[in-house]
Amino acid sequence: MGLLRIGLIGGGGISATHARAAREIDGVEIVAVHGSNREKTWALAREFGGVPRDTLEDFFDTPMDIVAIGSPSGLHAGQAIAAARRGIHVLVEKPVDVTTAKVDAVIAAADRAGVKVGVFFQERRVPEIAALKARIESGELGEPLSITGRLEWYRPPEYYAGSRWRGTRELDGGGALMNQGIHTVDLMLWLFGDVKQVSGRTKTRLHKIEVEDTASALIEFENGALGTLHATTAAFPGFPRRLTVTGTKGSVEHEEPARAAAVADATPHRRVFEDFIHAIETNGTPACDAREGRRSVAFVEAVYRSSQSGRWEKP
Repeated sequence: MGLLRIGLIGGGGISATHARAAREIDGVEIVAVHGSNREKTWALAREFGGVPRDTLEDFFDTPMDIVAIGSPSGLHAGQAIAAARRGIHVLVEKPVDVTTAKVDAVIAAADRAGVKVGVFFQERRVPEIAALKARIESGELGEPLSITGRLEWYRPPEYYAGSRWRGTRELDGGGALMNQGIHTVDLMLWLFGDVKQVSGRTKTRLHKIEVEDTASALIEFENGALGTLHATTAAFPGFPRRLTVTGTKGSVEHEEPARAAAVADATPHRRVFEDFIHAIETNGTPACDAREGRRSVAFVEAVYRSSQSGRWEKP
């Protein structure tokens, strides 16, 4: 394809990770950066290259092949649709957006424009998780019986107080489940398949935010397996994320690396970029496209509905 031109939307830490990941790939150039915080945007451009753009219109006036979106979650759909209308492929940070209705709008716009939309669910690209997926699919663990996801993290008050969007219903869409826990949700669905129904409860127990800081769910999968999920940002001092899979022939527990090491390492994000570029070059489907990314948002919405209704809900 020759030189691939990438634009970055967002000036925060996740966009810096996107930039580090893209810079590690031969034949890729960052050509433009746009974000709501001018100081952070210009700093990102100075470090990784690309022209800083103060408006989205000016940003999209820069010729590019791919846009990597790392803005607040509730802005993803509008920015992705704007890119699609210009014929630009989209890699969007999780979640695709904060409602399935907005995700559906992204999918429709991409289909009309003939562009691809991928999602940064980079945990799928971790070798240990990919190996676990292969063991399940090969039958090595037998028939799936149960899966447990535990995300017990701690976020200090300033994590929310110092942000205009974190913990808000409009731009974050939810709290510990929609933001932090959605990676675990994606892995559980990827490993065990579609969900038949879910019963969940959400609470705001510690933080002064509009959305939940604690969520728990009981899951029944279409294949008959059961699952449990617990996600919180109120568990001081915080613990590693754990995923436990049990089959009729054995069990596996996966624990994530220390958070500081995981945040600093852009390798999983680079693998997402590489897979996405390959999909463009071969006219294939990204490992996690927008339709696949929709599943986790639908699941989270079902948990939220269940918490309100007190009933089992179907994603």
